[in-house]
Amino acid sequence: MSIPHAEQRTLNTPHGPAIGVAYSWPGGQYCAIHTFRGVLGCGVYDIACADEFGMAFAICKGTPERPLWTPEDLYSANIVAVSKAAAELGIEVGMTGEAALAYLIPQP
Repeated sequence: MSIPHAEQRTLNTPHGPAIGVAYSWPGGQYCAIHTFRGVLGCGVYDIACADEFGMAFAICKGTPERPLWTPEDLYSANIVAVSKAAAELGIEVGMTGEAALAYLIPQP
């Protein structure tokens, strides 16, 4: 038996640097982009929990036909849910992950 694949690396997103993570194993996967202000993640994350802790989370959801395997897959995926803190930053349901990163990565 092997252990799950785990990856963490620095991303040079269109809006600046962030940390990308991806985890996969037979039968499942998830990924996220961690920024200074919050997280852009796949559908495995819980908005209610993020709200309870005041965290800025924006969630994208893949499909069985187009799963989100890598952090870069989140760029073109649409946001399906946002925490209250993410909404306060200006992130909205329906925008792309790349558009959400503009709010999650502070600009100089």
